[in-house]
Amino acid sequence: MAQDVSLRADHPDEYTVVRGDTLWDISARFLDQPWQWPAIWHANQQIQNPHLIYPGDRISLVYIDGSPRLMVDRGRPEIRLSPGIQREQRESIGAYPLEMIKPFIRNSRIVSAEQYATLPYVVKNFETQLNATVGDRTYVRGVSGSEGQRFAIVRLHNIYYKTDDEKRRAIDQGYSRHSPERLEIPAGFWRPVNTWGQKTEIIGYELYEVSLATLIKTGDPAILSIDSGRTEVREGDRVLPIDEHSFPAHFMPRAMASVPDGLKVLAIEGAHYGVGHFMTVAISGGSRQGVEEGHVFSAFRPGETVRDDVKYPAGSMADARTWNGDKVQLPAEYDAHIMVFRVFDEVSYAMVMDGERPVREHDILRHPDETL
Repeated sequence: MAQDVSLRADHPDEYTVVRGDTLWDISARFLDQPWQWPAIWHANQQIQNPHLIYPGDRISLVYIDGSPRLMVDRGRPEIRLSPGIQREQRESIGAYPLEMIKPFIRNSRIVSAEQYATLPYVVKNFETQLNATVGDRTYVRGVSGSEGQRFAIVRLHNIYYKTDDEKRRAIDQGYSRHSPERLEIPAGFWRPVNTWGQKTEIIGYELYEVSLATLIKTGDPAILSIDSGRTEVREGDRVLPIDEHSFPAHFMPRAMASVPDGLKVLAIEGAHYGVGHFMTVAISGGSRQGVEEGHVFSAFRPGETVRDDVKYPAGSMADARTWNGDKVQLPAEYDAHIMVFRVFDEVSYAMVMDGERPVREHDILRHPDETL
């Protein structure tokens, strides 16, 4: 595998890691395809935590049995000195800039249709207020737990559908009769998209956190006290255990052994025209399809179906015989590489890592080697 790796023509012989680097950035200094890093990474077992890379480490390109390898020479740790105290300040680098993800994800989670149907829900707020905020109480049906236990109050954002029809949208804005309820779309989140045509199988309900609350009295309904929140609690909001997920930082970008057919970009973060570097997307593949954190894909924009006006000029006899002329499907074109950072059952979140054009909804996902 290492023999197939393409080194950059201008690659350095060595590079010293600095604070703020990511594994993708370092890989891109040596390789044409940064996701190929695992193929030539040589973990030196003589040093502690050989798979982790720290600021100050020196990465060197060497050849072993004629094949390129990247090796780490552990640099001197950064030390802060103070009277009578020596403390090591050393934190390994991640595969991507974690701080870029958190503002956009907003503690989103995706659950199945079956899970969504059984979630506890807010039936009313204290004194039947339309909105409840920090310090208020709210009443929840179906919640189980002990007094003092904390929960997340969440709101439905998107419904993802399984579809192979390019004319049919993969997500539902929530203003049609097919939607189980009216969806609230917060500013800066996935942009709303209308769904046309008959709906297909639901592969996930996307929920975003609006508040945190503590169970202060059990029962049906139970009483929860709202502790903190991004927005007010409303009737119909759902309740989930607090998300303990920590975003992975220590993995290597890599390809799937075989990319399943039909993987696509379902939704994009915020923009109407597409998203670029370090922005996030949702894709139509999760753990059930073998998708894992760190998997990299090439996103291709589907080619348009156009009229062949050269062979069938408008108004000509040839055009009349074919009614609307001969239709031609233009080839799909490469947009960018994306890397998965959180996986659910059938939907995952990914970050745009590099590319030539913005990533758009319905982009087709292929093996990261493909860029043509």
